[in-house]
Amino acid sequence: MPKIQHSVLIFFTVILLSASSSQGLEKITKINSIPQAQWQKTADFPDQLGRVDDTLALNSMISFNFWHSQGKIYLKISEHVKNFDMFINGSRIDTSSIKSTGFYAVDISGYAVDGVNTVQISNINPSNKNKAVSVFIPYPVILDGNLEEAGIRPETLSLISDIIESDIEKGFPSAQLAVIRNGRLVYSNAWGKIDTHNKNSRAVNKNTLYDLASVSKMFGVNYAIQKLVTEGKLDIDTKIINILGRDFASDPQKSSITVRDVLYHRAGFPPEFHYHDKNYNISTRKHDSKIVNPLYTGIDGSQETRGKTLKAIFKTPLIYQPRTKIIYSDVDYMLLCFIVEKITGKRLDVYMSENFWRPLSLKRIAFNPLKNNFSRDDCAAAEIYGNTRDGNMTFNGIRTYTLQGEVHDYKAYHSMGGVSGHAGLFSNAEDIAKLASIMFFGGYGEHKFFSKNVIDMFTSPINKDQAQWGIGWWREAETQRAWYFGTQASSSAFGHQGWTGTLVMIDPSRNLVIAYLTNKINSPVVKPYTGKKIFYGNWFTASTLGFVPQIISIGMDSNKDVSEQLLSLLKDMTEDSLKLIPKGAGKNHPAVLNAESKKNILLKYSRN
Repeated sequence: MPKIQHSVLIFFTVILLSASSSQGLEKITKINSIPQAQWQKTADFPDQLGRVDDTLALNSMISFNFWHSQGKIYLKISEHVKNFDMFINGSRIDTSSIKSTGFYAVDISGYAVDGVNTVQISNINPSNKNKAVSVFIPYPVILDGNLEEAGIRPETLSLISDIIESDIEKGFPSAQLAVIRNGRLVYSNAWGKIDTHNKNSRAVNKNTLYDLASVSKMFGVNYAIQKLVTEGKLDIDTKIINILGRDFASDPQKSSITVRDVLYHRAGFPPEFHYHDKNYNISTRKHDSKIVNPLYTGIDGSQETRGKTLKAIFKTPLIYQPRTKIIYSDVDYMLLCFIVEKITGKRLDVYMSENFWRPLSLKRIAFNPLKNNFSRDDCAAAEIYGNTRDGNMTFNGIRTYTLQGEVHDYKAYHSMGGVSGHAGLFSNAEDIAKLASIMFFGGYGEHKFFSKNVIDMFTSPINKDQAQWGIGWWREAETQRAWYFGTQASSSAFGHQGWTGTLVMIDPSRNLVIAYLTNKINSPVVKPYTGKKIFYGNWFTASTLGFVPQIISIGMDSNKDVSEQLLSLLKDMTEDSLKLIPKGAGKNHPAVLNAESKKNILLKYSRN
């Protein structure tokens, strides 16, 4: 064969193979009707803008958010349409099988990419028909995946697992971890026992519920408010008195406080208030048997007590002038809980179940789990001696037994009946990670929860000087939350942590969700309680939360083995753990045991 003919043959063969590789990946199915759904996007072609002006190209395409290798979009074809062109992310879709009016499902999994996708409907014949082709696009969902596909080095998760396991051998209670990336659940694991101090306790598994503590603020109240704002049912610049009434302004300064002020933690309320303690001293904010608390509301958590607590919040003295400071406050989110309930007419747990958990098919999430078909053994235990800090704290009605399936926070338990905006939510890592994932695009499958505008609003910084704060959300900003989110998180990463030892981080720039849950306070107090976090479990690396996203980020989106880097890092971690041992600490002090834990891992890795 002449050389030139051979070259031409090769050329046309390549063209044919290339063309065939971009065709036939889609599957178009005739269906009876379009599903009933809250669509991510809808559009009618031609002229999807509803007008013709000089932005002609925009009229033939729309963009939407998806994850790779998944999803369908739906078409409604009007009568008289003979043919049309369709492209997904630049690839032509073969529409020759669409030969009649009606409804069609188009599988676009062969073309979808992570993030922004584009569908183009053009060259419709005849071109003079309105709404000739209508497009309906749902939201993506979370599928199962693996670390390699997600660009996460498996050796990083191996090190995290080894650290947690080694710490547990030295006395750390338990942990759970779920990682979602690019729309895939790529890692899920659990370590330890449900109750470390019960010899008969069974092991934690992936279904075990953890007390989320302040993580409840975001995935309870914040989610509810974001949905209400999306639906136009709440303006966060509304004054509280216009929602809850003039009685809220017992102090004239309160009359100007808005919902935004409370979400920003700048309303003037104290960090917490013990409405459940008959002998709480308002001035010193401590228990004092000689004092009678004028804002005492009760300890039974009944609906009556919740009502009294709301009135007590109205009367709670402010500790600074509103909008002059930011002081993180549980009282703020107790108040926000009542605001949500006032607007919706439903208790927070009922509203969240109906509007989030059921649509997302979440099975392992609840307020008051023991009242919602979960047993004690379904829940990781919290503090061993109730809320007493090993007998160093007291008030009337204080719980002295191991807390398991009851919210640890005393305000949430005694004053709010286990359903509050600041604490009370229980979940496993997988469900809370899935719930967190809707912060990427605002919806899931056929359900819309938030608009993108609302997501952007709530996760934006308050201002340039307080960029670590969003509207309720904690932000990474300029590594100002690195202790929780790690140093490699983007400045736009956000999330929250909980006092019981829980963390959820969302990093939109990396399509990453990390849910790391522990029950680090299921441990004794090392020395008499002084107001600091001195539970035995707090001395271990596994309790520091931020070490998980820090290590996961190493080598992300790289084909390079990072074992050598991890070994070098582990040497520093081992040396630093020795520096944390308090002077005079005995061999059984948890700081000493934590250092031994790091030494053991280093020895294991050095041998390998």
